[in-house]
Amino acid sequence: MRLGIEEGRTIKGSLAGVGGILFLTYCAFALHVNVPSAGFLYLLLIVLVALHAGFAAATAASLVAVICLDYYFVPPIFSVSITDPQNWLAIMTFECTALIVSRLSSRANEQARIAEKQHADRTKLYQLSRGVLLSDPSRPVNSQILTLVKQMLHVEDAVIFDAVEVTSHGIGNAADALEILARNTYLMDRDHDSPGKAEWSRVLRLGGKPVGSIALRSEGLNSDLADAVASLTAIAMERSRALDRAARAEASRHGEQLRSAVLDSLAHAFKTPLTTIRAASSGLLEMASLQGAEATLAGLIDQESERLTKLANQLLRTARLEKMRLKPAEECNLEEIIQGLLKELSWQLSGNVLSVKMPASLSPVRGDRDLITTGLMQLLDNAAKYSVPGSAITIAAESQPLTTVVSVHNWGPVIRPDERGKIFERFYRAPGSEHLAAGTGLGLSITRRAAEAHGGRAWVESSAETGTIFYFALPNRSGQEADKPPVLPELENVTQAYEM
Repeated sequence: MRLGIEEGRTIKGSLAGVGGILFLTYCAFALHVNVPSAGFLYLLLIVLVALHAGFAAATAASLVAVICLDYYFVPPIFSVSITDPQNWLAIMTFECTALIVSRLSSRANEQARIAEKQHADRTKLYQLSRGVLLSDPSRPVNSQILTLVKQMLHVEDAVIFDAVEVTSHGIGNAADALEILARNTYLMDRDHDSPGKAEWSRVLRLGGKPVGSIALRSEGLNSDLADAVASLTAIAMERSRALDRAARAEASRHGEQLRSAVLDSLAHAFKTPLTTIRAASSGLLEMASLQGAEATLAGLIDQESERLTKLANQLLRTARLEKMRLKPAEECNLEEIIQGLLKELSWQLSGNVLSVKMPASLSPVRGDRDLITTGLMQLLDNAAKYSVPGSAITIAAESQPLTTVVSVHNWGPVIRPDERGKIFERFYRAPGSEHLAAGTGLGLSITRRAAEAHGGRAWVESSAETGTIFYFALPNRSGQEADKPPVLPELENVTQAYEM
């Protein structure tokens, strides 16, 4: 189509140039213009033809001008013959000059047209990029991009194939045919240009990774413009996804803050009546005036109120971790903390064979003693709940150059790889665990948050061959992070062992 337009412009320019030469010849001959003047008039007309119709039309006009110059102005006139060698030289010089000037004029004109088109393309791309930046995040980005492409670039038909969501969005009457081209472009991972059909398709890439494709149909496009449109489209799609992720993260953060505030208020509200119930039940038991079923019921009330008090304390600790209200750092001896927890939880661990293995000198850590104690207590409580009755539970510790790691090993249900990160989320319980032991899903989340609040981390490894091992890593000095899972020594390479 474009070639036909160029050919039509050349033919029209040639006819106009020849007609102009003939008209100029008639006027010059009637006015008895001499040879040099006629030559300069011809040259001027040829340059004008070159500027408006191109080099081919100017060449045709120059040949006609040479014939007219020889026939009407160079002796002998009315004859296409030249007897004087100087006239031959003048005619050849005129033709060469006309061709050179025509060529230079045509090239300059073509470069000017190219520069003008590039400026127009840059203006369109600027308007397109501005429209993309001002697009509405609440609306589908692909439909907005297609509307902008049609308005700014005057594209007749366009289709975007989103490989992430496996969807296609089109605009124009021939969108269905372009959708096939767009999908094939993505599947073959190869750009496609068809200037004859005015079709252009590009693979949309982000960081070298294909994320979709775009197909366009327009007479005013070229390869460079199609590349630029594809780049803007890929950036716009990624920007939309980034904004969507940010919005979801912000909504999740607000939800966490609200849930933390509710937990904090509920825990505080529960503590007062629980304290009263606990005092009343303990008083009844101390009076020793109850017997039989009455004493049993009072003991049950006392036991369950104690359990509710611990749950309220858990909620308060969780809220404090959310707000990072840590106490001033103090030096903590992990061996003392672990031994204290073993005494406190002895009744829960009595059904298992318990081993405590740690080096003779364990590096102290600095932090909030209560939070560290709570984090480790949750690991021991978790091991007691889910381990096979009568199996071994092993607590080990190791000091490394930057971190001190405590591990709790037990034999129980295997934690699948896809569940190992989720079980540290608040209120999450692995499928099937609710049938093994009662719980709220708060314990392990408190452990992880306690570790992270000190710049450490908590994680788990689990398999049928090695059992389940929970790790609790803390920096030896305040502010140092446990940036990678340390490697614990073999359990037999220790200097102390305690059997319970």
